[in-house]
Amino acid sequence: MEACRGRSVRLRRVERQSNPVAVRRGVLLVFSLIALAICVSMAGVVFSYFVFTRGAAVPAKTTLVLRVDPGDLSEVEGIGVFGSLLSTKPTMRGVMEMLKEAKADARVTHLLIVPTGGSNFWAKAQELRDGILDFRKSGKKAIAFLEYGGDQEYYLATACDRIYLLPSSVLDLKGVATYEVFLRGTLDKIGAVPDLLHIGDYKTAVNTFTEKTFTPAHREMTDSLNREAFEQLVNGIAQGRKNTPADVRALIDQGPFLPEDALNDGLIDDLAYRDQVKDKAGFGTSEQTQAADYVRSFARPFHFARPDKIALIYAVGTISSGESGEGPNGVYVGSETLVDYIQQARNDKSVKAVVLRVDSPGGSSIASDVIWRELMLTREKKPLIVSMSDLAASGGYYIAMPGHSIVAQPGTLTGSIGIFSGKFVTGGTFKKVGANIEGVSAGKFADMQSPVRPYTAEERAKVEEQMQAFYDGFIEKAATARKTTPERIDAIAQGRVWTGRQALANGLVDKLGGLDPAVALARERAKIPPTEEIDLVVYPPKKSFLDLLSESMGHTQEDAALLRSVDAQTVMHMLRPSERRVLIDLMAPFRLVQRHEPLALMPYVFTR
Repeated sequence: MEACRGRSVRLRRVERQSNPVAVRRGVLLVFSLIALAICVSMAGVVFSYFVFTRGAAVPAKTTLVLRVDPGDLSEVEGIGVFGSLLSTKPTMRGVMEMLKEAKADARVTHLLIVPTGGSNFWAKAQELRDGILDFRKSGKKAIAFLEYGGDQEYYLATACDRIYLLPSSVLDLKGVATYEVFLRGTLDKIGAVPDLLHIGDYKTAVNTFTEKTFTPAHREMTDSLNREAFEQLVNGIAQGRKNTPADVRALIDQGPFLPEDALNDGLIDDLAYRDQVKDKAGFGTSEQTQAADYVRSFARPFHFARPDKIALIYAVGTISSGESGEGPNGVYVGSETLVDYIQQARNDKSVKAVVLRVDSPGGSSIASDVIWRELMLTREKKPLIVSMSDLAASGGYYIAMPGHSIVAQPGTLTGSIGIFSGKFVTGGTFKKVGANIEGVSAGKFADMQSPVRPYTAEERAKVEEQMQAFYDGFIEKAATARKTTPERIDAIAQGRVWTGRQALANGLVDKLGGLDPAVALARERAKIPPTEEIDLVVYPPKKSFLDLLSESMGHTQEDAALLRSVDAQTVMHMLRPSERRVLIDLMAPFRLVQRHEPLALMPYVFTR
């Protein structure tokens, strides 16, 4: 018995001694698996980085092929680790830089432009057209091939030396039409009431929800914008095809054109299939290089930091409070993110000037004012130039006002100095499906934003008072910025949207052009010699390899938002870029109005 008890005690001691060993082995196994996961993740990022950024060999004689849709050109690169690494969506600046590189590259003998679609807006198409014309100044030929020739596709093609059209395709040149959606009838059917208020007869963003058709002021503004777009189309074609505007208008009235008719009327130079263009255009022995491969071939030499820099800050999307991001409602520029970029540029002594690139329909009045203040502080320390893309209206114009100079394309939509606010009353909608909303409140105006009922007269007066205060401040700020009187600004404000060309005539912008002229103006104001090379510091900054590596350990906030909205994203990707823009802009007021603050947001129109 004693022997048995002794053996039992020894066994328990052995077990107690072995338990720590097992625990240590278990912990070691867990940490080994974690380390393995990290190594695999790092290897994946390293592989992706070199696969998607490695250069490609460019032949000694090459024709650069650029397939481009202005409506699909973004201003900034993809957001998050997935967007940064895997996105192939071209940027406006990337395409323009490529054209400048090709202009000076002796290996590039020709440029072949293949327009693949058109945008609802015209400024990016105009900037791209300017880039093609600048390329031709090198003496090299630019050739256009049209599988389909819509108005904007043909407009781009007329910047080229020769235009070839697919023999089975029509030249769908017939003018510019503008369409707007009115949802009041739909809201009436579902029992929803858009209790929205606005200042300015032309502040028609609310009309989408409050009206069933055009108001007189709404129709007047829309017709003006449509005629402006048409005239700019006509002038571009006349310039490119060496014709008179009157003759071009007469020709457009005969469209669309069968291929042979387009050729006989001198609108194109020949009919050809894609494989026939090389011989007909005289490309000779040059090989074709796709734009994406050419961009990856750019030399990226290391260089020491130069003393003079110009900051390029992008403000792209609907303006809102908080951080910038992207989701099913589109891209939004957050005041918190943008203020951080502005402060970095302002406090960096090596940054001699700042260029603000705006592509925004506006949004939150509060966020717009926060951004405006930071830009006003910046202009006191260094030159501030604003470059407008497709949109810089309402809140987009508000944040542009601090610029020492504003540069816009003729087709930019800007102005829209006005404001609206209100709420959607959905109590009737819930009742239609058997639901009921009830609430309690303490305070005279605590439930003024009730979703069950419209505003009372007293509540409406409160909202109008808030709106009027912001509008008056908007007018005064614009008058100070444009060196004129509030009365003069008010006369051209009232929420009215203008094209860039109209805005120039009205004194709302200073010069017509794209991003390159804005950067040149910033260089000039900063007194940087034209021969001195500069660094263009871009915000948001391009993610470094280490940034991508660290983000591979976990999704960024933006990636998480995109993953959460995968169903919505799937639907969005089924639509064309122009259709996505329509849906996103129609949804924007629903999201922004939830905070019940005055909105500096332009009305939505789309032209094709």
